[in-house]
Amino acid sequence: MRLTEELTARVPPFSGESGRLAGRSDLPTEAEYAAAMAELMAGAPPSGEVWIFAYGSLIWNPEFDYAEERLGVVAGWRRSFCIGWVRLYRGTPERPGIALGLQGGGSCKGVVFRLAPETLVENLARVVRREHPVRFDRPHMRWVTARTEAGPVRALVVIADRSHPAFLPDLPEEVVVEALASAAGERGTSADYLRSTVEHLEARGIHDRYLWRMQELVAERLERGARGG
Repeated sequence: MRLTEELTARVPPFSGESGRLAGRSDLPTEAEYAAAMAELMAGAPPSGEVWIFAYGSLIWNPEFDYAEERLGVVAGWRRSFCIGWVRLYRGTPERPGIALGLQGGGSCKGVVFRLAPETLVENLARVVRREHPVRFDRPHMRWVTARTEAGPVRALVVIADRSHPAFLPDLPEEVVVEALASAAGERGTSADYLRSTVEHLEARGIHDRYLWRMQELVAERLERGARGG
């Protein structure tokens, strides 16, 4: 893999500039989180099982407890850096980033995690809070069918909301690369997010051609910057 830790370390880290989540005036209320949970659980399958389909950082940093994991494929969706401009987590107003999402078309291979029934509400709430850090109209999650070697499962997945102003599906490739090579926030740099995601996908035998190309281009951009080009 061309995008190494040495290269991503060349991106200036978050240094305390604006872009912190704490203290914002647009944080969701407990009532809004509760309503989102109720809406999502209303669509749960009759079995009561809840799986989470992960395609990015939820794979390598889930921040929730789970009882089982499998590789899974979701049809009709593909990975894309199409959510911007990110001014939280891995971006700031001064150095906005662009986030990985799912947009329509193709298919996506990732990991499905089954939440344990006895801690289901607690752990689903962790996912909902993480994926909705600021006010939202409706949850950015939906139920999909993921195909696994042990059979299909119904799973919740975070998607890019096509009606939201942050949905930017047609950005030029060079604009996306520049953002990934420069943005940083409280959770680290966008370049390191890309590196970690590709690394953990490859470790599970998942080769995403789009992400592989993006890591090549971001690495090239960082190498060029290091040479002063």
